Amino acid sequence: MPRTVAVDPHVPSAGPRLRSGARLVICAAVPWYLCLWWGTSTAPVPAALPAVLILREDVYAAPRLAWERLLGVFVGVLLSTLLLDRLPPSSLAFLAVLVCGCAGMYVLGRPGSPNQQVLITALMIYATALPGYPLARLAETLVGIAVVVLLGPLLWPPDPYRSAAAGLDAYRDGVGRLLDGVAGRLGRGGPPAAPDPLPEGEQLWLRPQACRAAFDRAVRRRRTRTPPAGLDGRLGLAVRSAVTLQCFTQELRERARCGPSPDPDPALRDIAPLVRATALALDAALRGDEFAAELDRARGLDLAHRSAHPTRHDAVLRTGLHLTHEALGDHLAARG
Repeated sequence: MPRTVAVDPHVPSAGPRLRSGARLVICAAVPWYLCLWWGTSTAPVPAALPAVLILREDVYAAPRLAWERLLGVFVGVLLSTLLLDRLPPSSLAFLAVLVCGCAGMYVLGRPGSPNQQVLITALMIYATALPGYPLARLAETLVGIAVVVLLGPLLWPPDPYRSAAAGLDAYRDGVGRLLDGVAGRLGRGGPPAAPDPLPEGEQLWLRPQACRAAFDRAVRRRRTRTPPAGLDGRLGLAVRSAVTLQCFTQELRERARCGPSPDPDPALRDIAPLVRATALALDAALRGDEFAAELDRARGLDLAHRSAHPTRHDAVLRTGLHLTHEALGDHLAARG
């Protein structure tokens, strides 16, 4: 099967990692020296922490993460200051800070993601009983967040369209290897399913949705820039094929759970050419090449398999591949 990805798409190249590292260093160093110049403290570590904790490859997500961190620091400072003002340093005071910090962490957090900054800040202020430290920590955090939010997007801003295209290539390569392995096992009369040969396992099916979401965000935010031609349609095809092919591979797993049969299932053996033809058509479509001939061949093999194995049980086996052909057909019609 032809491929255009010459390197392992799951291993990030050195360029993006160097840019991310340089962005982090600059966004951590600038607020550090700003706070030293301001005189908040002699070691303004809280000013450098936002660059480590909220700076992501998607730099446009920084405002939301920054707000959550700032709110957590403010509540943590408030809780620990009020408690330590009323309770002398003791085991009871520590327990009160711990309980109140945990409560604030879950109250301010999102479902499944508590705001841990509340408890971290409360414990750090309890451990650093110095006059003026709570306000200094709050000020340094605010400076660090402001630098990350304002400066981060200006330093080597990532190209979301290029990232979406790279994710699409990684999905195309991964699903091609998966279908190659399935067709090879079935053609040799082997078991219908085996552990996925891909290191990311089920994460393969989630990649198209993530790429499509990043692409849609980029379209909304960069109204003056036109996305690459055809990328939107190919991402849509990837999302649909991820669902249909997951259905197909799950059906193979269910058949494998029934245990080995004394008589090999001819429907499984005969579906191997159909899997290869579907993989070829999908690979060409995701690359943006012509795939009408490959799709016609896959549909012909689908009809032949349906004629040879007409039972409902075998129709369920073909469903995922048939729906993949429908997605390919819609993509072909959309291309005009």
